[in-house]
Amino acid sequence: MLVDTMPIIHLMLVEGTRYKCPVYKTAERKGTLSTTGHSTNYVLPVLLATQVPASHWVKRSVAMLCQTSE
Repeated sequence: MLVDTMPIIHLMLVEGTRYKCPVYKTAERKGTLSTTGHSTNYVLPVLLATQVPASHWVKRSVAMLCQTSE
């Protein structure tokens, strides 16, 4: 698994292409569905500015993790 540290994120409005990056609690991208219908492992999406189409990142299954299994 490729892992890199994400720098501090400053939230601000940006123009242009953005990737809706999912954030998960653990590297295991599955969880049980809670009573609200959401996965217990999914945290939130973060919009990241990108110079390539969002499909580039989707095809590579790019996500951010709160903790790694290493």
